[in-house]
Amino acid sequence: MARRTLDDMDLAGRTVLIRADLNVPVENGTVSDRTRIQRLVPTVRDTLAAGGRALLLSHFGRPKGQRVESMSLRVVLPALEEELGCAVAFAESPGEAASVTAGAEGGVALLENLRFHSGEEANDPDFAAALAAMGDVYCNDAFSASHRAHASTEAIARLLPACAGRLMQAELEGLEEALGEPDRPFVAVVGGSKVSTKIELFGSLADRADTIVIGGGMANAFLAARGIAIGASLCEPGMEQTAEMILQDASEAGCRIMLPTDVVVARELAPGAPTETVPVEACPPDAMILDAGPQSAAAICYEIFCSSTLVWNGPLGAFEVPPFDAATNAVAAWAAALSGKGQVTAVAGGGDTVAALNRIGVAEEFTYVSTAGGAFLEWMEGKALPGVAALEASGSR
Repeated sequence: MARRTLDDMDLAGRTVLIRADLNVPVENGTVSDRTRIQRLVPTVRDTLAAGGRALLLSHFGRPKGQRVESMSLRVVLPALEEELGCAVAFAESPGEAASVTAGAEGGVALLENLRFHSGEEANDPDFAAALAAMGDVYCNDAFSASHRAHASTEAIARLLPACAGRLMQAELEGLEEALGEPDRPFVAVVGGSKVSTKIELFGSLADRADTIVIGGGMANAFLAARGIAIGASLCEPGMEQTAEMILQDASEAGCRIMLPTDVVVARELAPGAPTETVPVEACPPDAMILDAGPQSAAAICYEIFCSSTLVWNGPLGAFEVPPFDAATNAVAAWAAALSGKGQVTAVAGGGDTVAALNRIGVAEEFTYVSTAGGAFLEWMEGKALPGVAALEASGSR
């Protein structure tokens, strides 16, 4: 693929429009999680080191094309300046961005929320042209926003010399290693609450993975499809037939499906609630399945030990509420240890998955952890991402 990176661009004396993802969580007017800001830093620093100026573009929230003061990107400025170690100028509109960036003390400026303009989400060519007029080079460092064909991710890449930023580069390399032509055996762990949001993912993985481990609330639909009573457990209505179809498709593709063999049950989802560990066929009628049991966790760990590639999306239980995080924690720690030793290529992504790995402090030991959310999921489904496709088209010109 003809996809350029910062190393392929002449940045000296040029303004680089960097599409970042600064859609970060904010509590009481302060950024509460700086992960996305921290991952942007290498691209900005390398741009400045190459003699360029950085104009950062991002959305924040869902203002739907209207100016909403509570969704102003000004709120991220203090955290952004602290992480970059320099002042960051602020431009209210594309019209004033060029002059603001040129006079920026640290060579870095931030444009106000792109989604204050209806042309952003409409992928409007006129709005893309207004953005392109602000700079000389376009750099997409927002893999997490590249599954949408918006003006700042797709149309603009056709108007300027375009490249991938350091985070985008790392995301694509990590995902291509795990999902392009993975070393085998290849195991995928898929968790979460709803089967309906991951039907396409199962279809894609069945054709590529050797084993799919299914956990979390969605496993209940598969258990029910196999005629196993699940008591008062969460089960997405009407999904049993879909689950049966997924099981059949996987079988025909030669892909093994792993479901829990023992489960942790409780009468309420609350911290420290009394629990029982029972065989999967023995869930009491008034109890809820809230985590995979220790035997199931051990079996998953062994499956990963026997594999060369692991892709993980979704927790194995109600991990936000201890003690129902036990299986997720055990498997994550094991996968991290194997990855840290170079025995397994381990890639994880999705909000809950990242939160779980960060909570127990093992994210750094995974081969790659994606913060991309929807883009990560669509990549796993085998879909072309408009923002990535635009970079590749630009690189071939």
